[in-house]
Amino acid sequence: MADLWSIYSKPVPANARELWTLFLQSCCITVVIGGLFYNWMFASLEYSWHLSVAMTISFSLLLLLTLFLVHPARCVFSMIMPTLGTKQGRKLLLSTCTMIVVVNITPNIISNIKTILQVIKCICKNSSESLLNSTALLGTASWEFGDAIQENVNSINIGSPMNGHFRFSLLKNSSFTYQQMQLAGERIGRDFLAVEVLVKDSVRVGNKLVAGFSMLYLCFESTWYLKNYLTNLRFDNFYITKKLELLAADRKAAHLLVGTSMNLIRPTGLKLSREEVMLCLVQAMLLTVALMLMLVVVAMDHFAFSVADTAVRKAAQFSVVPVTLSIKYRVSAGAKIGILPFLSKLLQLPSEELPLQDFERSYHYYLTFSSAHCSISPPTPPNPSVLLAVGLLFCILYSTVFLQTYAHRLCRKIAGSFFESWEEKRALYLYKKLSKRHKEE
Repeated sequence: MADLWSIYSKPVPANARELWTLFLQSCCITVVIGGLFYNWMFASLEYSWHLSVAMTISFSLLLLLTLFLVHPARCVFSMIMPTLGTKQGRKLLLSTCTMIVVVNITPNIISNIKTILQVIKCICKNSSESLLNSTALLGTASWEFGDAIQENVNSINIGSPMNGHFRFSLLKNSSFTYQQMQLAGERIGRDFLAVEVLVKDSVRVGNKLVAGFSMLYLCFESTWYLKNYLTNLRFDNFYITKKLELLAADRKAAHLLVGTSMNLIRPTGLKLSREEVMLCLVQAMLLTVALMLMLVVVAMDHFAFSVADTAVRKAAQFSVVPVTLSIKYRVSAGAKIGILPFLSKLLQLPSEELPLQDFERSYHYYLTFSSAHCSISPPTPPNPSVLLAVGLLFCILYSTVFLQTYAHRLCRKIAGSFFESWEEKRALYLYKKLSKRHKEE
């Protein structure tokens, strides 16, 4: 492995064997990265398969030529790998979590809201239908009450005949009401479908933009680090490397690496500096905010399912509501009817007492609010596998927060192995700085 890494990190191969070894290494790396790139394009970003294949082939050929011919590009690519597993990898994993939540949880929430609306639509339809049917009861009651009044009017036998029936207009055609309710339901369904499609499309576009920006920023960050490493001796130069230890041992100044007041760190150690700890805590806080937003969406999914399930169960348990229409028509006992009652009383003429009938009757009807014929889709429970996947991804994300520091150290070690002569200059610069600090103290 050391020999393979030495060939890979050399600026120019020494012979034909090293040249072929470097070409095979570049081919193997290209095949692996090309496969991951295709899976990322097709499965995660949801591009079409032919576009994914075309972009994968183009990217693989470009990567192969770059790794085989350009030595600094090999260094940048090698530094991308540990960074991809930590800082930028965290962004990609976070975008993947967002995509999982939007694609799997958002449609579930919308589906449960549709179920709630279907329950409301069913209740409105059945209650309105039952209420419209109750007009027939009013018509029957009005007709019978009219018969009773007509009998009393006929018994008086005064003047022209009268018709005591009420003219109660019934709504015979209820199809217009049902049609309007059906159109309203279809309009609401189309609105929800449009919202669902808009959310999915927006997240897909946003995910693609974030993924593309992350990859470009990843290449830029590695290139920026290598540029500063090769141009600035003070940049990221506070590690106790093997070259620094050998230099101090040769000059019999090993005490400089122990008794110095500078915060030197061994790149292979687990110790974190104060700045590294603060950076990890800030990144963990930002990641916690993203986790809280994800949990809010998950909680909305559980809440929507709970409301939909309760609505479906309660709608099935709705009992009919009894409605009673009571009509009381009473004529005072001993009523006297005559011709010109005032003159009859004044002249003390006898008046005829007529047998008027009272009317007292009750009509019963039952209003229904639900029916077994309603087409209500069952509520969709939350998918536990989605929550498990998001939980595992966030565990990986939190681990990358603390692994980011060690990945940064690995990037420095990679840069040092690619440019050994420059690493010796950096070690010498740090040694002179430590010697000067020791003499001042």
